[in-house]
Amino acid sequence: MARYSRRAMRRVLLLVALALLIGGCGDTEPSVYKAEPTANCLRKDGYRVTTDPAKLGVVEANTANGGLLASKPGNALRIAFGASSDDAIGIERAFRRFAPKKLRPHISDVMRTQKNAVLLWTVTPPLEEMNTVFACLKG
Repeated sequence: MARYSRRAMRRVLLLVALALLIGGCGDTEPSVYKAEPTANCLRKDGYRVTTDPAKLGVVEANTANGGLLASKPGNALRIAFGASSDDAIGIERAFRRFAPKKLRPHISDVMRTQKNAVLLWTVTPPLEEMNTVFACLKG
């Protein structure tokens, strides 16, 4: 009988462990990113950030999940958050269309997309800065 109960306990523990894996316990990445949680994270990393639509550009001010303008000395960043990753294609087109003429030839160097977020820097960011910003994308 003791042998049966050990086997049963192992099965129960295995099933619990499997349920935890399937259930996705722990931090999970959001399906879409949003302006406010991302702005809060960037502020903690020393960026000056606004999400006020009146202070944003035409593209990021009119996206489904908001937009933001963040800056640190030497660089500024605009992020537009679409409703889904499918929106990112249209947001990229809009950024290209409304970009200043001086930026257009180099826009591929300063624009990145992550899921539903399209990021546009003023100048090509160093890898460390890019990683910091990507780590701040929140849902």
